[in-house]
Amino acid sequence: MRDKVIFLGSGAGLLLAVVSAFLFSQQPSAQPPLFKPAANPFGKGIYANGMIESDQAQGENINIYPEVSGPVTQIMVTEGQAVHRGDPLLTVDDSVQRATAEQQRAQAEAAAATLRELRAEPRPETLAVSAAQMDNARATLKGAADQLAKLQHAFDMDAKSISRDALDNARNAVQVAATNLEVVEKQYALTKAGAWAYDIENADRTYTALSKASLSSAALLAKYTLRAPADGVVLAVHSSVGSYVSSQGAYDSYTQGFDPLVIMGLSQGHLQVRAYIDEILVHELPRPEAMKAEMCASSRSSRPRSSCPISARSGWICGCCR
Repeated sequence: MRDKVIFLGSGAGLLLAVVSAFLFSQQPSAQPPLFKPAANPFGKGIYANGMIESDQAQGENINIYPEVSGPVTQIMVTEGQAVHRGDPLLTVDDSVQRATAEQQRAQAEAAAATLRELRAEPRPETLAVSAAQMDNARATLKGAADQLAKLQHAFDMDAKSISRDALDNARNAVQVAATNLEVVEKQYALTKAGAWAYDIENADRTYTALSKASLSSAALLAKYTLRAPADGVVLAVHSSVGSYVSSQGAYDSYTQGFDPLVIMGLSQGHLQVRAYIDEILVHELPRPEAMKAEMCASSRSSRPRSSCPISARSGWICGCCR
């Protein structure tokens, strides 16, 4: 009886094991997709992320960073626009620097006016005044000398007719008039000689220093306007009016990093696509000379934002544009 029970239990266990193995070997049917996926336009293709960039010998676009900091006040170009070297791309708030440049320019102009004034001396009107003062001093001396001669003649005729005190005063008046004439003549010579050479040199150096400071300030002011460094095409503008930028570029809240403020490519009839292909799919790519680019999506960022098909049969590469 005991052996019969053991035999029946073993048979039931074996049957359960066979049923379990059968049930677990069954594959569940796939659930239907929630939405219809995008169809591959090519009969045979793969997908990859990529970016559009200009076809240059060095293989890089022109990344433009501002040399100054501040909020963007105006953007004068759009993506895809052709520009020439020196064309303005955008401007950064320059109100403080503009006021500083105007102040230093005014100081340089004032120093230049002072230098011209010193070099133009003597002023004709000032020289005329000095000449008139000299003529007046001569006339005063002549009057004092004539008065002394009269008194001396009277004293010689009659010593009692003129007091010695009056005669001494007349002699002193002549000496004072002669000394005053000497001073006026020297003042006239000094006025006629013009500005002192050392004063002119000092004014010249002051003007030179202020002029260079003004030029430096104007050069810094010009950097608040970003200009195209070469003929080309604007590929991307990573900022907007009101955004704060610095020499590091424009802050991107998506990557929490900094991007070039403007990206340019050279003027040419075509661009190149840089696509990121998994190494296991490289063998499915066509020959490089048979590849062509086709734009599938657009994005303002230089980062790839979507996947685009790469067809090995037709030889078309679809990369993501900037």
